[in-house]
Amino acid sequence: MASLFSLLPDILPMIMPADITVVKATDLETQRQKSDESPMIRQGAIIGKSDRMCATILRAKPHCSSAVHHHGEQGGLTCHISIWELLLIGNYGAETIIYAASGKGILVTNTDDKVTRHELSAGDFAFIPPWTEHQEINETDEDVVWILIRSGPEPQVSYLTGWDGDQAKAD
Repeated sequence: MASLFSLLPDILPMIMPADITVVKATDLETQRQKSDESPMIRQGAIIGKSDRMCATILRAKPHCSSAVHHHGEQGGLTCHISIWELLLIGNYGAETIIYAASGKGILVTNTDDKVTRHELSAGDFAFIPPWTEHQEINETDEDVVWILIRSGPEPQVSYLTGWDGDQAKAD
């Protein structure tokens, strides 16, 4: 009987429909913006509506970059997973999909001690595996807008002091 209870989170959404959520552009929640002059503005679009995924918008003003960071803790800290899911998934963390909505931005990644620059133009997609160190950069004179879809109910970010760096305090 106890094993049936562990299946409930996966079965209930199939038999009990959830509410549809629509978030208008005028209702986006701004996150982590110090002032109107902040170079990178992150806006929550769909946050806390699903325990499996969330969506945010990144608006990068000209000539700015994010801190080096990863989303490794996302799944482990905020999702309720079973020991079996953890064993099957292994190094559990947040997966991220980026859709470049407008502008031309740079996604810099660090895998196996190799830093790589990936140019993303409007219409391009990128997949970032859990724990992958990365940085968003806008080197152009125009705004860059990326749509970010992540696993987990809300975005969790681990900022680093640099590539392969220690965890840094969020600003």
